[in-house]
Amino acid sequence: MDNFTYYNPTKLIFGKGELEQLKNEIPQYGDKVLLIYGGGSIKKNGLYDNVLSLLEEINVSVSELSGVEPNPRLSTVNRGVEICKNDGIQFILAVGGGSVIDCAKAVAAGALYDGDAWDIVTRKHIPEGALPLGTVLTLAATGSEMNAGSVITNWETKEKYGWGSPYTFPKFSILDPVNTFTVPRDQTVYGIVDMMSHVFEQYFHHVSNTPLQDRLCESVLMTVMEAAPKLLENLQDYELRETILYSGTIALNGSLQMGYRGDWASHNIEHAVSAVYDIPHAGGLAILFPNWMKFTLDENTSRAKQLAVRVFGVNPEGKTDRETAIEGIDKLREFWSSLGAPSTLGDYDINSENLELVADKAMINGEFGNFKSLKKEDVIAILENSL
Repeated sequence: MDNFTYYNPTKLIFGKGELEQLKNEIPQYGDKVLLIYGGGSIKKNGLYDNVLSLLEEINVSVSELSGVEPNPRLSTVNRGVEICKNDGIQFILAVGGGSVIDCAKAVAAGALYDGDAWDIVTRKHIPEGALPLGTVLTLAATGSEMNAGSVITNWETKEKYGWGSPYTFPKFSILDPVNTFTVPRDQTVYGIVDMMSHVFEQYFHHVSNTPLQDRLCESVLMTVMEAAPKLLENLQDYELRETILYSGTIALNGSLQMGYRGDWASHNIEHAVSAVYDIPHAGGLAILFPNWMKFTLDENTSRAKQLAVRVFGVNPEGKTDRETAIEGIDKLREFWSSLGAPSTLGDYDINSENLELVADKAMINGEFGNFKSLKKEDVIAILENSL
């Protein structure tokens, strides 16, 4: 494996009833709080009132930024930055899923910058600090609650990019599985696809001697695949919600990727697709990832074979490595389809009309992919295979 340094300062507070910890955590950072949330589901399920009640108990002043989109937009980030500067915000509390948390990270960094927050997302400006933020997670999916990464969409220019800073790790994240009980079935499925995709991105690499990392990735995948169908039959099963919630965090808190770099090309392609079409991120990943796996199969067939045998239970006897690997990829597609995830871009009424545009968006920084470097023609081929 490669040399590495692991750093993750986020305090993870996990379990039923842990929302009360807000009263202990927030006073360490200030008494002027910006509460950021999405479309209002937290008001319907009572979480919003519970959070406000706890904040009232510790006598903090609360400003609000609501309406964060599933693909959080720069315009919303800018509104949050303006609130922070006008109201003298000292701490940001994100209550929601990964999109809300991603938005909060951009607001936190943008609040201490005199220029446009888009400069931060496009890496024209490297943050020298950020307002402290914490999260109350309501959706198992992105892992944003325990990493420094964020993805923001500029809808005006049809661009969507990931970025991150050591200053945007949440100071704490509160994960109560009960707060995910009201997540509807389709969003639960998207979360499952998202966390599995994060593991796949890390699994495909060329570094030697990573037996523990491989097994860690495989165990997360197998745990999710075992729990997911059962959870979809009973969305209010605490233990299953607990398992999926924790799996989503582990999938992208950096612990699986020590000693090597994963690929991340599929995410880059999906960001371009959803920048143009505004589709659900995990829906795009469900469509693209198996096609990326087949397209890059010759890059390291033995790794794809290992995944097929260990995770998808493919019997390699009498088969070539390639045949075994393809059977594993097909089993992944079958599994995601069995959950109700989309399998083609046509499921979102996307045709070949704008594939050139999507590919150009993906190629904005040149060739990409750490497992296999992709050129524009490669991206178009993967997109065409995904129609």
